[in-house]
Amino acid sequence: MKLILPLLALVLTVASVAQAQPLGGEQPLLRNIAGQVSVDALKATDTRLVGFGTRHTLSDTVSEVRGIGAARRWVAAQFAALAAQCGGCLKIETPSQMFTGPRVPTPTAIVDVLAIQRGTTDPDRVIVISAHIDSLMSDFLDGKSDAPGANDDGSGVSAVMEAARVLSAHKFPATIVYAVLSGEEQGLYGGKVLADYAVAQGWRVEATLNNDIVGNTHGQSGVVDNTHVRVFSEGSRTNETPAQIKARHDSGGELDSPSRNVARLMQTLADRYLADLQVKMVYRPDRFARGGDHIEMLNQGFPAVRVTEAVEDYTREHQRVRIENGIHYGDVLEWVDFPYLAKVTRLNALSLATLASAPEPPRAVAISGAVTPDTTVKWTAVPGAAAYRVWWRDTTEAQWRYSRVVAQGAETKLAGINIDDWFFRVSSIGPDGFESPVATPGASGGFERLAPAAPTPSFITAPPVK
Repeated sequence: MKLILPLLALVLTVASVAQAQPLGGEQPLLRNIAGQVSVDALKATDTRLVGFGTRHTLSDTVSEVRGIGAARRWVAAQFAALAAQCGGCLKIETPSQMFTGPRVPTPTAIVDVLAIQRGTTDPDRVIVISAHIDSLMSDFLDGKSDAPGANDDGSGVSAVMEAARVLSAHKFPATIVYAVLSGEEQGLYGGKVLADYAVAQGWRVEATLNNDIVGNTHGQSGVVDNTHVRVFSEGSRTNETPAQIKARHDSGGELDSPSRNVARLMQTLADRYLADLQVKMVYRPDRFARGGDHIEMLNQGFPAVRVTEAVEDYTREHQRVRIENGIHYGDVLEWVDFPYLAKVTRLNALSLATLASAPEPPRAVAISGAVTPDTTVKWTAVPGAAAYRVWWRDTTEAQWRYSRVVAQGAETKLAGINIDDWFFRVSSIGPDGFESPVATPGASGGFERLAPAAPTPSFITAPPVK
């Protein structure tokens, strides 16, 4: 006992001193951005989307007033109007591919609408916010009947467009892509178009925030929750090689993918800047046995999370509008809680601004210290970083608890911190205090793309459907 107590006291002393360090610092810009999100603007956008009658992937693409073609062209026009206001800061792209499948019986062009806000100093590093514009009712192949899609996913598209309105008034070192996708309900096709386009453009995608079903607060069980939002994230990366899997298994990194650490950053930002919204991190890539467009980004080796309301009402998803046995079915505007949607949009805008303002996460993080009482953490420096923060936490904790700022160099020794008992990570801090997500040791914990083992199909560009 005489030998153990002094070492325990040293560990507790070091940890207690470091624990006072929060993520980054208070950023007035983020307060300003959160305050600019408009409930009225969100409602106006969603109302306009519902007004197209149906946005089913197989619906009319020629009409100017009804169907997915008209809806996509309207979104592109809105982005173009924002571009005119910000001096051309947004470049509008409409990548597309042809698909057939179980829910697309004949070859169909799946067209995405992207507004690209190019970064000032690190433009190849990309932060994406996405949502799908296509809607659905009870019949997966019915492209003619009304399918309002007010919440699934008019709410997400409204959040993307509002984030673009707010953030396009500012400049950021990294590129932000506002992505409105098609074909999600028919097979995540729009997500694949986006992922393939990102690869073809050579983007270094640091994070994708996929917003899908983010405007409802009344659960089917009767629970009402307007103060939480779920952020789903994978624990281990989709495209790990056998060697990477073994390295992660040996070091215990199954809870620390880059996607998971993006979710942690979002939770921290909500705690600091949003008094009326908390992030509930969910440790799985998506809801049980379900999926969204971010899965295609994960399949291409890019970090991505799904943002979804805290409680769902399944009578209002993928349903023909009707009243049956006293139950109101259908995804209509009256069930969207726009003040809640504004909270979720603020979280997205804060996250995008933080990720795009901070330097990229450190590369090649490594730890050593086996059979010693100390831990040494090393990393490769990244452009734009003025300092780094080394983080550690107990292996059973959800969030990073302790930290130490390293102002010079790319290495530090944590005396008295035993490598066996903690997880270790490193973040980058810019000269203005914006801080990146943490990077973890090994390829499985870094933010560099893990390319899929199989060759990626050639990207095919088809003209937008008129």
